[in-house]
Amino acid sequence: MTTVYTPPVRGTGAKATIQRIGGYLAGMVMPNISAFIAWGLITALFIPTGWIPNETFAKLVGPMITVLLPVLIGYTGGRLVHGQRGAVVGAVATVGVVVGTDVPMFLGAMVIGPLTAYLLKLVDGAIQHRVRPGFEMLVDNFSAGIIGGGMAVAGLVGIGPVVRGVTKAAENGVDWLVSNHLLPVVSVLVEPGKVLFLNNAINHGVLGPLGVAEAADKGKSILFMIETNPGPGLGLLVAYFLFGPRSLRPTAPAAMVIHFLGGIHEIYFPYVLMKPRLILAMIAGGAAGVGTFMVTGAGLVATPSPGSIFAYMAVTPKGGWFGVILGILIAAAVTFGVAAALLGFGRLEPAEDEDEAITPEEQAEREAARKAAADRAVAANKAASKAGVGPARASTTGPRSVREV
Repeated sequence: MTTVYTPPVRGTGAKATIQRIGGYLAGMVMPNISAFIAWGLITALFIPTGWIPNETFAKLVGPMITVLLPVLIGYTGGRLVHGQRGAVVGAVATVGVVVGTDVPMFLGAMVIGPLTAYLLKLVDGAIQHRVRPGFEMLVDNFSAGIIGGGMAVAGLVGIGPVVRGVTKAAENGVDWLVSNHLLPVVSVLVEPGKVLFLNNAINHGVLGPLGVAEAADKGKSILFMIETNPGPGLGLLVAYFLFGPRSLRPTAPAAMVIHFLGGIHEIYFPYVLMKPRLILAMIAGGAAGVGTFMVTGAGLVATPSPGSIFAYMAVTPKGGWFGVILGILIAAAVTFGVAAALLGFGRLEPAEDEDEAITPEEQAEREAARKAAADRAVAANKAASKAGVGPARASTTGPRSVREV
């Protein structure tokens, strides 16, 4: 699926399917990022450890994260499937999975919202030509009400407990990594997934919901910073600017601005894909950043989306600036160092640039010009031999001179 928040996905196969799933997840979450930012700001300001602690205003934090945000996601997911009618039943059904639990049901909303809308879409398609004139509104309202209410009950007794179990298992896995100081190992999976444009699936589908649950309990979470850290991408682009192919160096500064200040990480993915060995630099930088965040006890109160340095600063809790900034800088420095080494510190680029900057069409034109120059030289030599004159030389004004024939 293509949304305004994700690049179009072409082709088939497992990779394209996963990318479409990531795009769909992004399509449910990204339109509601402003609500996440509102919750994050309220949390950063008014919780007991916030900038302006206020017990009355802090009462907004719980209902927003456990009810409002999941319902918005379910509403948006339903709308993607079946328009406004799908949005309504998606929101109704989502209430079923959020009732009776204090765990933010983002995953549950991502499942039940689109599913309920799809069921309504099937029902509408089956009965749309069988409804008598004058009864359309009655049938539409009752069909949506019955399906929405039924799925809300199903969510309460079925989907909700399953999602809680999955979320709890994932939390236990993350806790095990943290307690054994192994969380940086996650970068081995996250960084390759990102450059394949799976960043939205990783962040909004897995790390984001777990981070929200942890932030609701502890006031901040390191999980918001694993995929969104802008440091590795910045380090890579700086390495490209200094040591990359000469034809690409002029593009790096603009990419730095778009990535680091604008938060659009997709801008650097093609740079990695052009030289796949650079994924090692991304993994090293990502792991170094996560390790720094762990050592300094850094965390954010909400997802920094987009992953811009400005978004990071907006959701940094009081007293957390040092760890956050240090982790970004170390991630950038490590990525730069490894990427520069993998690029040979620019020593190999002059020989590579000649081939990298030439398209296949240009290469064919050069070969044709060389052949034509050689043919002219042969013809001139034959004419000179007949006239008793020394051999002629090919013109040196072409792409490359030809030796004497």
